[in-house]
Amino acid sequence: MTSNPLELLAPQDLVLIGATGDLGVGRLLPAVYNLFLDSRLPPQGSVIGFAREPYSREEFQHLAAEAVRQNSRRAFDATVWARFCERLDYVPADAGGLEEVRRRCTQPQRLVYLAIPPPAFEGVAEGLAEAGLTEGTRLIVEKPFGFDTRSARALNQVLRRYFDERQIFRIDHYLGKETVQNILVFRFANAIFERIWHREAIDEMQITVAESAGIGQRGRFYEQMGALRDIAQNHLIQVLTLLTMEPPAFYDPDAIHDEKIKVLHATEPVRPENVVRGQYTSGVVEGEVVPGYLEEPGVHPESETETYIALKASINNWRWSGVPFYLRSGKRLPRRVTEVHVQFRRAPVAFFKGMDFHNVNPNHLTIRIQPEEGITISFLAKEPGPTLQLRPARMHYPYPESFMTAPPEAYERLLHDAMAGDRTLFIREDIMERAWEVIQPVLDHPPPVHLYQAGTWGPPAADELISPYFWHLH
Repeated sequence: MTSNPLELLAPQDLVLIGATGDLGVGRLLPAVYNLFLDSRLPPQGSVIGFAREPYSREEFQHLAAEAVRQNSRRAFDATVWARFCERLDYVPADAGGLEEVRRRCTQPQRLVYLAIPPPAFEGVAEGLAEAGLTEGTRLIVEKPFGFDTRSARALNQVLRRYFDERQIFRIDHYLGKETVQNILVFRFANAIFERIWHREAIDEMQITVAESAGIGQRGRFYEQMGALRDIAQNHLIQVLTLLTMEPPAFYDPDAIHDEKIKVLHATEPVRPENVVRGQYTSGVVEGEVVPGYLEEPGVHPESETETYIALKASINNWRWSGVPFYLRSGKRLPRRVTEVHVQFRRAPVAFFKGMDFHNVNPNHLTIRIQPEEGITISFLAKEPGPTLQLRPARMHYPYPESFMTAPPEAYERLLHDAMAGDRTLFIREDIMERAWEVIQPVLDHPPPVHLYQAGTWGPPAADELISPYFWHLH
């Protein structure tokens, strides 16, 4: 999270391994194009795609152009694209492999992005070493970082065999979203909030990552993952650490990571009885009839993989002891929305004796991460009129409208930070392993799967989990 995004980067090459896959086409190539548009790529260096497809350079450039037309947040500009193509190269995996990539690199430094499945990491890492592509290299590793605590540690050992920890950038694109980054600024740059950001003022917190989409064509992949591994272990827990960590001594990647690991060590491993797993059946989402999970391609007809997860987390430290944290994520929910909900404790009510006070919600704060990024504060005010009646009011801060500029996509931010060597928004080895340890009891003893109809907010058991509170989105 560089303080000066326009600061010139050191000359370096960018190598996208797996460039023709869904991530490369849908996210990475459009992100690199937008960085080029904003003059935020290094002043010198090639962008090299590497994949199995036997494309020529021109064929890959055509594929990349279509990817940008379909997926870029900015319009395709043919003149800009022609200049970008002067730097855009491609190496098929069977045409000399990574040795050929090394020959095509024009700079002593490079950023290598592994947009490939974890089982391929070891072979590619070894190939990079054999090709002489480890020194001067920063390596971005895409999730999933393993499938449990043991495999995550094994993956780290493989990567550390060839790369130093400071060369490894484990990416979670949620940390690149503007509103997620704003959590630290919101907390630590505003005394009015940090002074009430503790157990004496906060009653409970919720983090929701809701998706209206199903699993699409990822059935075989999703069968290995489920919502617990796919979302809870990374996105939800990473946002939780930002909400609950202590203030770092200074703004520095290691100082921030040190506070994140401290709060994770204070987080109890989640007990299976504090977890609800769900799986969607057929239903109607956003006006469209959709199939159930078991009817999706690539899914075993008797699968018990969860597409919904809700859990209660506890943090045993001075700041948060006794405050419940409710985390949930699901597919085929009514709409796509990610938000944090903070409910504050009720004010003393003796002053309002005899009024209809208890039926009014307590103060709360909502941090909307997507869509329509922003922050809303709900409070009580007097309703206009001759009597003293309390009614809820709110203050809303819409992020893009407040600054009259569209924020960059998460992958743009994270690619730029990695090229600058800034590890703030990436995940350190110990943080990643501890996140797995927090959910490992649920992986070892998974609770039963509850069915929920597509287009609803999940199984009723999730409402029982959060009782006596209520889900803010329901």
